Amino acid sequence: MDDRAPAPRPEPAALRRWQGGAWVAGDAPPPPAESPVAIVIDGQSQVVLMATPADLHDLALGFALTEGMIASPADVQDFERVEVTAQGLPAVEARLWLRPGTAAVLAERRRKMLGPVGCGLCGIDSIEQALPDLRRVQTGLHLAPADVQAAMAALSAGQIRWRATPAIHGAGFWHPAAPAVVREDVGRHNALDKVMGALAREGRDGAGGVIAMTSRLSVDLVQKAARMKAPVVIGASAPTTLAIAWADAAGITLIGRARGDAFDLYTHPERLKG
Repeated sequence: MDDRAPAPRPEPAALRRWQGGAWVAGDAPPPPAESPVAIVIDGQSQVVLMATPADLHDLALGFALTEGMIASPADVQDFERVEVTAQGLPAVEARLWLRPGTAAVLAERRRKMLGPVGCGLCGIDSIEQALPDLRRVQTGLHLAPADVQAAMAALSAGQIRWRATPAIHGAGFWHPAAPAVVREDVGRHNALDKVMGALAREGRDGAGGVIAMTSRLSVDLVQKAARMKAPVVIGASAPTTLAIAWADAAGITLIGRARGDAFDLYTHPERLKG
């Protein structure tokens, strides 16, 4: 049986909101745009960031400056924005063209660069790598709306470091029949990787349970959850457009703005019984 997920749809199913013990009309603000953005300098892709596809001239120039790829804005002769597609989804190349004489410095900097950005895509320098094929999550898990609140409560209870400093993210794995696994880190991707590592050390994966995050939900977190075989991802904040599309294609139930007894349901509502 081929369990490869279909290409993500740009516009998945309509939002549903659970509030006050009942489903109500969705009133969430539109999710922020997220796209793979390749920063290309003199024809060579340097890195791919998951970013809001606006002000890309500023992004490319600022990245090149802060990463030491160029010494000053005067090193740049031209900029162009090129729309491309990957997995049927829109993506962008932000291209900088440098003045003659800077290529050697750039090549040495690229050779030493191991992916310093904290976007969950360290070391990725092509858009195709940023949007890989995913296997569709297969599970018979069904949840009640109260389980969403229980998963987030378990995440909160496990945030020991957060009580000492609020500048830290939390990720958790919740299963209705097992103790929650919660890990914390200054990086939300790191926190989720720690959860995966903790489960792996126990000989488990994410199948049959819920990933809960204190952060917004970006596409790379959804990709990690899919590799963990987790059928449900819940976040305290909202998901991005690309996260919604990817979760829909991967068969993941994506829930955002989970606070108290209210939450927004974006994809695969069939797993929620209420």
